[in-house]
Amino acid sequence: MATITAKDVKQLRDATGVGMMDAKNALVATEGDFDAAGKWLLERGLAKSAERADRENSQGCVAVATGEVVATLVQLRSETDFVAKSPDFTALAQALADAVAARGEGAVAELAERLDELKITLKENIDVGTVVRFEAAPGNVLDTYLHVQAERGVNGVIVEIAGGDAELAHEVAVSIAFNRPAFLTREEVPAEVVAEQRAVFETQTRNEGKPEAAMEKIVTGKLTGFFKEVGKPGSPKGVLVDQAYPKDDKQSIQQFLGGATIVRFAQVEIGA
Repeated sequence: MATITAKDVKQLRDATGVGMMDAKNALVATEGDFDAAGKWLLERGLAKSAERADRENSQGCVAVATGEVVATLVQLRSETDFVAKSPDFTALAQALADAVAARGEGAVAELAERLDELKITLKENIDVGTVVRFEAAPGNVLDTYLHVQAERGVNGVIVEIAGGDAELAHEVAVSIAFNRPAFLTREEVPAEVVAEQRAVFETQTRNEGKPEAAMEKIVTGKLTGFFKEVGKPGSPKGVLVDQAYPKDDKQSIQQFLGGATIVRFAQVEIGA
């Protein structure tokens, strides 16, 4: 039987992040074979990860990758913000975003082993959440915005626009991060949602004692206000082009765009 020294145990601990006894047991079980011990710990750690899989992981970070024609958002989820802001965690999130940008959403699987190792090292329920990849149509412009808080990205946006430049696209991306819209245009709002809001506003208006002749005008005005609503973390609201431009609330996003058009957008926010 191979002799296991304290130096061997420390070396394995440093490489894997496991406890002293786990490292020693792995080396004993594999007769001092360092590579085999790492694999033994990985297998054992994965079993522990499975036990953690049902624990809530609403924390994490968002990473973005932006190129001339491709942009990505990747959410990596964790149980605590302490883990979410650790260098290894944020580095993996960025590696995932870069891989998806380069090779598509299937590239997430290429980093599965690295993800498994992180689960062992950090001892939390860690997994990949939302993954978004936009490839701009010819002539269109992509841009991203990432709000960083406590050493990690927490609010990421991608936007594609037609008929505008990168500066305009960036301003729109920042506006989306602030406004948290649920829809791009009124046409995207489900008919049943509009009908439900109309019914609520009609009831409110009658309860306010407004004349029936003014009902349609008042309700239409309230619906317009509904489309302009700004969302909160975890609760997107309103229609992007109807919302106010944050730097000048006297004009809407649609007015700010001038002759440009927003083709699509995506937003990923931690805790949402």
